Amino acid sequence: MGTDLAELYRDLHRHPELSFAETRTAGIAADRLRAAGFDVTEGVGRTGVVGVLRSGDGPTVLLRADMDALPVAEDTGLDYASTARGTTPDGADTAVAHACGHDVHVTCLAGAAAELAATSDTWSGTLLAVFQPAEEFGAGADAMLDDGLYSRFGVPDVVLGQHVAPLPAGVIGLTAGPAFAGSDTLRVSLHGAGGHGSRPETTVDPVLLAASTVQRLHAVVSREIAATETAVLTVGMLRAGTKENVIPDSAELGLTVRSYTPAVRDRLLAAIERIVRGEAMASGAPRDPEIRVVETFEPLVNDPAAVERTRPALATATPLPVIDPGPVTGSEDVGRFAVAAGVPCVYWLLGGADPAEFADCTGVEDIRTRIAGLPSNHSPRYAPVIEPTLSTGVAALTAAARTWLPPTT
Repeated sequence: MGTDLAELYRDLHRHPELSFAETRTAGIAADRLRAAGFDVTEGVGRTGVVGVLRSGDGPTVLLRADMDALPVAEDTGLDYASTARGTTPDGADTAVAHACGHDVHVTCLAGAAAELAATSDTWSGTLLAVFQPAEEFGAGADAMLDDGLYSRFGVPDVVLGQHVAPLPAGVIGLTAGPAFAGSDTLRVSLHGAGGHGSRPETTVDPVLLAASTVQRLHAVVSREIAATETAVLTVGMLRAGTKENVIPDSAELGLTVRSYTPAVRDRLLAAIERIVRGEAMASGAPRDPEIRVVETFEPLVNDPAAVERTRPALATATPLPVIDPGPVTGSEDVGRFAVAAGVPCVYWLLGGADPAEFADCTGVEDIRTRIAGLPSNHSPRYAPVIEPTLSTGVAALTAAARTWLPPTT
C-alpha cells in the first residue's frame, strides 16, 4: 500500500472526532470520493457522506465505513497519537482518540473506492460508498436511513464492511449467522438520603446501595443464564459523591448488556429490573430507582449464503487463511443498513495486530492467548499497525465488492 493511504491514516488518527461531530473526517472522505469520480453528497444523517459510482446496469453494492472516535485519552506513545479534545453530549470536555480503529475503516474504504473507480470499466452496477457517523452511539446508521439514504441513492443488493480487531494483521475473520452481539446500554439512578460521613445512621447511603447492586448484577450471567447461551453484563460506570466525609443523595450506574437472542436479552433486562428495585427496597431508599435504556444495537447477523459467496474473494486479499472466529460480543449497527433494505449483510474482522507479536506462537491456543493479552478495541493503548492492515483492508473491500458486481463482457 502506498504512502498516500498511510499518511491519510496517520492524519485521521491525529484528528479524531466524536459521534455526530465528524465534520473534518467527513470532508476528507467526500474529497477523496470526488477525486475518484463519485457523485458525492455530504450531510446525510447529520455528518454522513454518500458516494455513488455507476458503471452500467447491474446490482448495487453498499460498502460502509464508520467514522467516529471515542472519549478516550490515547496512551499509545505513537508519534501520530491524538491530543484532540471534544465535547460529550452532556457538555463535558474530554480527550478523544480513535481507540476503536474507525480511522482504519475510513482509510480502507477511501482506498477501495479509488481502486474500484479506477477499474470501473471492468465491472457493471452501482457502488454506494457510505461513510457513517455515530456508530459508537448505535445511532448513525438509523440517522442516515431516516434521512432518506435509500430513497435518495438507491437500495443496495448487499451490504459489505469490516472491523479492525486485535487479530494478526493480514488475517481476515468471517463467520456466518450471528456475528456481533446485540447490545443495550442502561443508566440506573439510585436514590438515597445524604448526610455527614460520621453519622451514617441518619442516612440512606446510595454508595452502599450501588455497591450491593453492582455485586448482584455481576452474578446474573453466571447464575441466571444457561451455560449453553452467551451473554455479557458489565457495570462500566459508577458515579457517586463529591467529598470523602459527605454521604451523597444519589448514585448512578452505567451498564452494557450483550446478547444474541431475544429470549436471553429479555431475561437479562428483567433480572436488572428485579435486582435494582429489590436492592433499593432492601436499603430503604426513599424513592424508586430509575432505569433507562439509552442505546440499543440489534445483533448483527451475517447471511450464510452471502458469506459463502464472499469468502473466496476475501481469501484472495491475503496470503493467510480466512478464519472463522465465531461470534464476538462487540456490537455494530451496520446490520441496520441490511435489515432496512431486506438484503444480505457480510461483515468481517480485519486483523490489525503486529504480526511480530505472534512470531513465536506454536498453535491456535497460543495465538488466542497472545490475542487476549494485547490491547483491544476501546483501550487507550489500542493501535493497529499500518501494514499489512491497510493493504489487506483495501484488498478485502475491493475483492468483496467485485464478487457482487458482475464483470463486463
